[in-house]
Amino acid sequence: MPWVEATLRGQRVLARARTDGSLAVENGRVEVRYKPNDGRAYRAAHRNVEVSPGAPLLPDATCGEASPPAAVKERSGAPDVGAAEAGAWVAYTDGACSGNPGPAGAGVVAVSPDGKAHELVEYLGEATNNVAELTAILRALEWIPATARAVVVRTDSQYAIGVLQKGWKAKANQELVSRAKDVVRARHAHLVYVPGHQGVALNERADALAREAVQTRRSRVDRIAG
Repeated sequence: MPWVEATLRGQRVLARARTDGSLAVENGRVEVRYKPNDGRAYRAAHRNVEVSPGAPLLPDATCGEASPPAAVKERSGAPDVGAAEAGAWVAYTDGACSGNPGPAGAGVVAVSPDGKAHELVEYLGEATNNVAELTAILRALEWIPATARAVVVRTDSQYAIGVLQKGWKAKANQELVSRAKDVVRARHAHLVYVPGHQGVALNERADALAREAVQTRRSRVDRIAG
């Protein structure tokens, strides 16, 4: 099966394609590689993959053998958030942007200690992807009840973790970064990197929620008691 050059959330990838040049979609997902022959294969939601205009089909040998692509875990029962996070509220956050800048949205899945998941979708208007990522984290921390004993935020944004938790100097979005840092400190929150598009179910869901905001230009949020 051939490959075709494509973009995944603004990043160049190689995607599985059919002989007519369309994406080889299976169960809503398509196999992608970030680099040929690196031994790592991923399955991304097909709606996030865009074939580059005029891209030619590439032979199957363009990418070598790889381990089986990671599959998204099904949401059944309480989400698996890790033993180290037992007793904590865990938020999966993501931002999306159609163009950079462009219409942007934030998505959050907040999981209570008893395993119940709550969803937040917020349309942000015109913004950059970094603003969307930061805002998603900020909204999660503002939304989770103040009575939470501990809060863990899982994000696939290395930038957000860097400026909020690692002391990176913010060259842009300084007011938003400062506000988010204050809330992170006030909530004693811990930010954890989770790789995107590698089958982490709630990260995938947060991504879908952020894109819902962009597509519908609407916001919605579940009410959390407490």
